[in-house]
Amino acid sequence: MCALDPPRCIAADARIGALATPVLEYLLTDNAAVPLIVLSPTREPVETINSVMRRAGEAVHCTWISATRDLGDALAQLKPELLVCAQINQDELKNVAAMRDRLAPQVPLIYLAEQVSEASLLTGMQLGARDVVSPTNHARLQAVLARELRSFRLERALESTIQSARDYRRQLETVLQRSADAIAQVQEGILVDANEAWLELYGFENPDAIVGQPFMDSFDVASHSALKGALVACLQGRWSDHTLRAAAQLADGSQINLEIVLSPGEFDGEPCVRLIVPARRRDENQLAIDLADAVRRDPTTGLMYRRPLLENIADRIATPPTAGVRFLAIIRPDKFATIEKNIGAIASEQFLADFAISVNNQLGPKDIVGRFGGVALMALLERGNAHDVESWGEQLVAKIRKTPYTIGEHSIASTCSIGMAAVPSSDVNLDAIIADVNEATRRARHRGGNTVTQTDRADADTRVQAYDKIWVKHIKAALMENRFRLVQQPVASLQGDDPQMFDVLVRMLDHQGKEVLPAEFMAAATRNDLLKNIDRWVIGASLSFAAQRSPGCLFVRLSRDSVLDEGFVHWLANQTKAQPNQEKRICFQVTEEIAESYAEPLKKLYVQLRAAGFRVALERFGSGRDPKQLLDVLPLDFVKIDGAIIQTLAGNFELQQQVKELVKTATQHKIETIAERVEDANTMAVLWQLGVQFIQGYFVNRPEEVVLRS
Repeated sequence: MCALDPPRCIAADARIGALATPVLEYLLTDNAAVPLIVLSPTREPVETINSVMRRAGEAVHCTWISATRDLGDALAQLKPELLVCAQINQDELKNVAAMRDRLAPQVPLIYLAEQVSEASLLTGMQLGARDVVSPTNHARLQAVLARELRSFRLERALESTIQSARDYRRQLETVLQRSADAIAQVQEGILVDANEAWLELYGFENPDAIVGQPFMDSFDVASHSALKGALVACLQGRWSDHTLRAAAQLADGSQINLEIVLSPGEFDGEPCVRLIVPARRRDENQLAIDLADAVRRDPTTGLMYRRPLLENIADRIATPPTAGVRFLAIIRPDKFATIEKNIGAIASEQFLADFAISVNNQLGPKDIVGRFGGVALMALLERGNAHDVESWGEQLVAKIRKTPYTIGEHSIASTCSIGMAAVPSSDVNLDAIIADVNEATRRARHRGGNTVTQTDRADADTRVQAYDKIWVKHIKAALMENRFRLVQQPVASLQGDDPQMFDVLVRMLDHQGKEVLPAEFMAAATRNDLLKNIDRWVIGASLSFAAQRSPGCLFVRLSRDSVLDEGFVHWLANQTKAQPNQEKRICFQVTEEIAESYAEPLKKLYVQLRAAGFRVALERFGSGRDPKQLLDVLPLDFVKIDGAIIQTLAGNFELQQQVKELVKTATQHKIETIAERVEDANTMAVLWQLGVQFIQGYFVNRPEEVVLRS
């Protein structure tokens, strides 16, 4: 045999040898001696391999086989990780390779030859060897042994993993089928698998009835947006431990509400989403609780009777809200006597039940609702601000007006009257508030119904003056004594990593150090020209926050007074000199209401702010007269979709279409979208489906105090 070119071979082997020892140390993780068979007429190759491996720091257990006839038993009993053949001819090598393929096909075969050339390498590998090595070239021998040992162990580990996966899949399939939980698996919108509990839940006997069908066919149309968004989020690994609520469409045409747990899975080797409806296990304690709750509820509407309703409301308002405002509302269907006369007393009770469902579907998770008396419903509402409450009332009035109620053979169109009154955060007199809301409801009915009327006891002139006199004193003292605090609420991304964006809110501390919410003092500040002073405190604190924490973006509110203040930009320029290079971290925002009323001065201000390096936004976006027109007029980086829209979005198809159009228009203007006051997983899933990019609200995180270094 002819030899390889010596200079090239020596240089290559030197590089391989230099790498061989660390490679072996890294790859040979098993501390036991490597089982290895050496087939050779003499012991000389055994000594060579022992020496080479020892220098590499690897213990081996070499078994010397001198004759091919003994190799079969050795392969079966010793389970070697390497097989080395030396001092045999090509016919013997072919027989050894055949025996290895039959008894231990994964074990690498290495052939030691005195002379190595390209031709001998090719021949040896064609006969079944992984490599051909000269026993005198210790560096290359060491590298080849390390490589083949690594290859063998990786292949063995892979096979073990694959087998474990097969076993796990079989076990999982067994668990899925035997589970009391209803479980289905969905791929690309198609239901590909369902266990018996799922079939039983839906009322099907044969899986062929639903397997292979579009998954959305199993649910009411109103649930589709939330389901689609949740499925996409789950496949992207962005859905974690959230429970989705959806209305299932059963085989008999009826509906039930389900709480579904979603998790990523695999079916036939492809990614899928696994949906689980946990089985309701019998719980005697829970049964007692359910029975006690049942006797507190009106059987027609499923809502609380008057007494437990008032008790729950009294308990709630005894504690001040952690944020936002509270309002009490009475909702009455208009002209109920006429409805009862036309369809009868029994059928009119069914109308009340359907009417109550319409109202209940518009309420938030923190709201309390019950049957107040007669046909009137009462609700305690908790919202971010008074604007949200007004929007809620207007949306409910519009929904009732557009909803046809089918009772037997009758189709009924109805309207409703809503009266509302603000609940003070302190010194609460529930009887006085109920009197106010009753008066507001009476005035709404007197105007012909189909409307919302609001009464606020604090709006009487004498009360306002006394109220303002107290609060102006407190606000000015708090500004002088630096008793304002920033709180931050994270803005989360629906499309990528944490953007490190925060909405900045303000709190005032009283003389006892207790937190005072903006809902308590901002109205007085607005009426007495103090908003500009509060704005400037917040902006200064936000610039310090940006300099110390380096957030991605801080959203800072501007009042109408700051928008109209011609000296604001100059003042801001001086502030940035003390906190330089923070402009890109600040995004100034105003409400859509301010933008509509003061479009020209706001446009001028926003152009100046962007030129200075700041970003700008609109909040409470989408509820005004023409929100899309504002996107054409104002230079914007973000729009925050109104929380009043978001809080009833999940079950309202019309609002979903409205938000979809807003997002589409904003995207065309290269403006990013943020949803305000997101409070549950269903709403997040709908927003995902509609293409909204960011969310903020209590579902993401509660506001947290910003602690600045002095």
